Amino acid sequence: MSLITDGDGRQRRRLASAVKEELRDLNIQLSLLNRRFGTSVDLKDVDWDCLDLINRSGPLTPSALAARAGLHPATLTGILDRLQRAGWITRERDPEAADRRAVTVRANRDRNAELFRLFAPMNERMDVLCADYSEAELELLVDFLRRVTDAGREATRELAGD
Repeated sequence: MSLITDGDGRQRRRLASAVKEELRDLNIQLSLLNRRFGTSVDLKDVDWDCLDLINRSGPLTPSALAARAGLHPATLTGILDRLQRAGWITRERDPEAADRRAVTVRANRDRNAELFRLFAPMNERMDVLCADYSEAELELLVDFLRRVTDAGREATRELAGD
């Protein structure tokens, strides 16, 4: 893409606006994909979010998961109940904890094959897409996406009043 500067930054503002617009479109499309995915395995959106956090960051205590997911602990209890009933997670007592009620939440990794199967078409598309970029361009994209994620995390904290 050729960038013709106009001297007063209009082109840069248009491009920055286009980036934000594309991120909004991406957010909507990923939400739709996740909703379809969740329907396929009988998970609500918030259930899938929590399961993904457990799979990626677990095992976690319920309070750590609630903090990461931005959920009230009472809300999380219902989510964990649904995930456990469906066989996606287990809750285990922590024998090392001073509080005997302490629990750790773990994903049932044997169920991940179902998740991988459902996400395989998107992962294949992403592999094809990434193949068109050089390593330097991929590094730039990773940096950009990481910074967008950090900005979103910071904005979320501000909205939550943290």
